[in-house]
Amino acid sequence: RIFVFTLLFHFIHSGTIAQKPSKSIRKLDAYMETMLTKWNIPGMAVAIIDDNQVVLSKGYGVKNVNTGEKVDEHSLFAMASNSKAFTSAALAILVDEGKLNWDDKVQKYLPWFQLYDPYVSANMTVRDLLCHRSGLATFSGDLLWYGTTHNREEVIRRARHLEPKYGFREAYGYQNIMFLTAGEIIPVITGLTWEEFVEERFFEPLGMSHTVTSINQFTSNTNKATPHNEINGKNVAIEWVNWDNIAPAGGINSSVHDMSKWLQLQLNQGVWNSDTLFTASRAKEMWSVQTPQNVSAWSEKTFPGKSFSGYGLGWELSNFRGRKIVAHGGGYDGMISRTVLVPSEGIGIVILTNNINFLPYALEYQILDELFGEKNGENYGKLFLEYKKQGAEDDLKSKEEEAKSRIVDTSPSLPLSDYAGTYTDEMYGDVEVRLIGDQLAFQFVPTSIFRGTLRHWHYDTFQLNWGTQMMLPSGKVQFGFGSDGKIKSMDIDVPNPDFDFTELKFKKVY
Repeated sequence: RIFVFTLLFHFIHSGTIAQKPSKSIRKLDAYMETMLTKWNIPGMAVAIIDDNQVVLSKGYGVKNVNTGEKVDEHSLFAMASNSKAFTSAALAILVDEGKLNWDDKVQKYLPWFQLYDPYVSANMTVRDLLCHRSGLATFSGDLLWYGTTHNREEVIRRARHLEPKYGFREAYGYQNIMFLTAGEIIPVITGLTWEEFVEERFFEPLGMSHTVTSINQFTSNTNKATPHNEINGKNVAIEWVNWDNIAPAGGINSSVHDMSKWLQLQLNQGVWNSDTLFTASRAKEMWSVQTPQNVSAWSEKTFPGKSFSGYGLGWELSNFRGRKIVAHGGGYDGMISRTVLVPSEGIGIVILTNNINFLPYALEYQILDELFGEKNGENYGKLFLEYKKQGAEDDLKSKEEEAKSRIVDTSPSLPLSDYAGTYTDEMYGDVEVRLIGDQLAFQFVPTSIFRGTLRHWHYDTFQLNWGTQMMLPSGKVQFGFGSDGKIKSMDIDVPNPDFDFTELKFKKVY
């Protein structure tokens, strides 16, 4: 799904560039400046490592469209799922120390762990948690943690209600909750929380002094970018959302300056300043395909030489122009990030942005082509921008078709007061629907930011409109009736790529 944004302000702020930047770096620097404007992104930061040396570490644009403060190389952005590699590396340390085996059963450390099937629950391994082959669908269960009051153990325990999409170890299904589960093994073995462990074993030795594991560590003086969303064609600053209850899968907030050190550690296969944080053997395992994925005809055509794709342990794996690519992306409310490694060339890239876009993916390949010396390479920024525009047109067309499908001059079957009440889903919890004046309002009880109004669409279907600014679009609510003619259920559908509201089966309890 594609979100189109309009840029209000555009500034450029220099950070660190090699004293004598190569022609390629100067060219890329100018290119990124141009792309920031063309993609209507408020701010961005980029770091490039070439031959194991940082050759660019710089901010572009603004942290917040309201203040116009410039992004610099130390500005913090949400790393989101780029945090997964930290969790895998933390467990790799425990493997090196003989305290853990990748193929240990999860229930050895978390006896209460359960999924949809007793066999799966008993045989799920640490390796399975880290490579997305649980049998669950991509993003399944993410409404259990996103913005909720459920703590980490509650999120994992509630996941037992999720229904699988595939057989166990049969196919790839991107799973945040499984990475959360992996992170919860760390305190069982070490007595340290996930946060304490990654800070002690990575942030401190690497000198990642600005990096934090929670937005609760932000202060009024923190140099941080602000997430942005689109309202009526303009970039609008939105609030950070707390991700503490999913932190091992997505809680780290960092800068390109700090993340470049993390990538250098990776390129050095676990060695930093002569100290081995994790061994080369563990690095090789994390960079080896555990769960294969299909390579589409589009990918083969768009990315020359791409012949394989898969997921390792906390990393996406593929190839491009004859080189192995180790990478990961991260999506957060109003922020997109990307980290990339080319081990054979000593190349590392980190790209951080503060609205919803897929420019980081285009820049990844543009930068690689320039560093590889592929002069006849594609202009990926331009190519992906065309996809973005096409997506926006498709979204508009879908909305127009949806409007045409509405059946006018219909009324709800019952008085609006009969729709009010508490609806519960065994896995998630409650949603309260109230009648305020002549308007129905809703509140997802575990998720405070999920609130808004229900406006009649047609028959017993209502349009769900959010009362808070977020990345989610409006949706539909369909009320169901029992044989007695009374309302028994409520089905919610909010079309979006991240959260599956149809997994929730709400029954009216009073």
